[in-house]
Amino acid sequence: MNIKPFSKIFFATLMMSVTLSACKEDAIGEVDDIPGLGGDTWVQGPVDKWILDSLTTPYNISAKYKWDQFEFANITKTLVPPDEAQVVPLLSTIKKAWTIPYVEEAGKVFYNKYSPKFFILSGSNEYNAEGSITLGTAEGGRKVVLYGVNLFKIKGMEGYNASRDSAFVKDWFLHTIHHEFGHILHQTVLYPVEYKNVTKSLYQGGNWINWSDTDARRDGFVTAYSSLNFDEDFVEMIAMMLTEGRAGFDKIVNSIPEGTSPRGVTKAQAQASLRQKEAIIVAYYKNTWKIDFYSLQKRVRGSMNKLF
Repeated sequence: MNIKPFSKIFFATLMMSVTLSACKEDAIGEVDDIPGLGGDTWVQGPVDKWILDSLTTPYNISAKYKWDQFEFANITKTLVPPDEAQVVPLLSTIKKAWTIPYVEEAGKVFYNKYSPKFFILSGSNEYNAEGSITLGTAEGGRKVVLYGVNLFKIKGMEGYNASRDSAFVKDWFLHTIHHEFGHILHQTVLYPVEYKNVTKSLYQGGNWINWSDTDARRDGFVTAYSSLNFDEDFVEMIAMMLTEGRAGFDKIVNSIPEGTSPRGVTKAQAQASLRQKEAIIVAYYKNTWKIDFYSLQKRVRGSMNKLF
């Protein structure tokens, strides 16, 4: 997943104005193919102990924060290692706002089976030629790379600014992990085909980058990036519904202005499309995974409210 800076506003309260851009994910891979899961060698310290006790032992998840440029897809990019002081706060936040809600709602067996198993952390962002910033990548549904770790701040950390940093963490890190996990789920069991028919003629492909989220919502997309294709639309809906919460998602739907979009979609039609997509996702979680989506949504938002 990427974001394009200094363009149209996506996260209004962030340090910079951004719009959501592309993410990268491959087909689901095998756990045995993951390099480094419990096999890297360096002198173990408090961070490694926390990862072992809090992630690896209970959930079979590891995280690599020691620097290895070859863990990143493009070794020509200029990246910096994560500050080790950032690692536990970041991973703890992801655990509280993603791991725990899924475990509580769907059970540990489900979570341990489908969750990514290896996190790679970069201290800096990955900047792309067209002006976008890579938020994260998922490889084989098992390895997730997260960028911008050194920018992470939550309540209690030095320099934390609630109005700036809470939105940044929500829209950057938590949105990314829920987005990527959504890909794992639909690559394992595809969502209902009727989802593709809701806004079938309105997908923008690569032209999404010239849209703002406000523009996209007038045509029935939750973000500009969700208009790229069916799959990105599906997981963007999941990520936005979970991180915004039910009230936040309702606010997005209700914020669509009166009138007709440049592509001929009325306010009522756009709102109906978003509600139809919402209903399909809720049913997909229930019928496919035996998960009460609204209960999961409440757990995610509850954990986020405590963090921020």
